[in-house]
Amino acid sequence: MQYWLMKSEPDTFSIDDLASAPNQTDHWDGVRNYQARNIMRDDMQVGDQVFFYHSSTKVPGIVGIAEVVRRGYPDHTAFDTKDPHYDPKSDPDNPRWYMVDIRFVRKLARTISLAELKECPDLSDMPLVRKGNRLSVMPVTPEQWQFILSLEST
Repeated sequence: MQYWLMKSEPDTFSIDDLASAPNQTDHWDGVRNYQARNIMRDDMQVGDQVFFYHSSTKVPGIVGIAEVVRRGYPDHTAFDTKDPHYDPKSDPDNPRWYMVDIRFVRKLARTISLAELKECPDLSDMPLVRKGNRLSVMPVTPEQWQFILSLEST
């Protein structure tokens, strides 16, 4: 099993939206960064655990946990001319963009803020806390995962 962090703006798609989706499951669409796409297409596996992170909000941070329930497959929003994520260069026969399906596991007891994460020396190598990193999907080591979970009750 691997661990990941996925960012979403709560005004677009929040942890509560995932929790209220049918079967508490939804697809993670609209990613338009090649590195994040490669992670979803090539690396994410069913059963992998995901930190759900709210970005572009007053207090950005980790708010919940989800689980990958479907491996990467072509992101259909890239082919829909009416969708905000439409990409005219993406071809259904040779898709450019991929997505995964995730299922709600639980909300955290509290938001673990980005500011708090940046203060932790144990997380200094985590892509999230590195200056200039704007990836919406990124790996989390097992050690980072456990450490972050230990912060939930502090």
